[in-house]
Amino acid sequence: MKIEDPKNCLELKRCDTDERRRQIALAARQLIVERGFEGLRTRDIAERVGINVATLHYHVPSKEALVELVAQSLRDEFIAQAEKRPRDGLSPLEMLRHEFADFRETEVENPALHLVMIELAERARRDERIAAVIQPMQAYWHGQMTDILQQGREDGCFRADIDPEATASMVIGAMISARRRDDDIAFFDRVAAELERSLVNPAATGKTA
Repeated sequence: MKIEDPKNCLELKRCDTDERRRQIALAARQLIVERGFEGLRTRDIAERVGINVATLHYHVPSKEALVELVAQSLRDEFIAQAEKRPRDGLSPLEMLRHEFADFRETEVENPALHLVMIELAERARRDERIAAVIQPMQAYWHGQMTDILQQGREDGCFRADIDPEATASMVIGAMISARRRDDDIAFFDRVAAELERSLVNPAATGKTA
């Protein structure tokens, strides 16, 4: 009789658990896109994953745990995407363009990611538990955008009179608004171009283009 290494068994179990949680998160995201958060039912998630409700509750024992799992899956995908375009050594304008490129890529290749994020953000206005999960992600993105704009103002590639924090809200809001034009990614490109034009210091155009 073959005796399994307990360490290997533990690793296998952990992999199985991680994969099951990934499947649950994806199924929940699909349902949120199709029906909205109000239409999210544990029995429907279990059915899509191919497990029973008891097994589902083993992995996500509460609605709060489910929302946290979904948010974590979104965060992991956004991080993986950002890592494909390293920011090290880039100018603030180049980093801003990367932000536009990441958003555009998601909108073209995986628009459901944005739809789920927007749905949860809307729900967070009425649900403090969801807000506690989503707002840190929103704050991180806003802080990241603020830092880019602050750096650009300091090094002269962006206008000296911009308010980085307020402008970050403007840029993010415009990006989100632009994606609402279904099947018209060219409109997002136009919005991104106008945002860049409104921020760039004309005197620095030659060295930042």
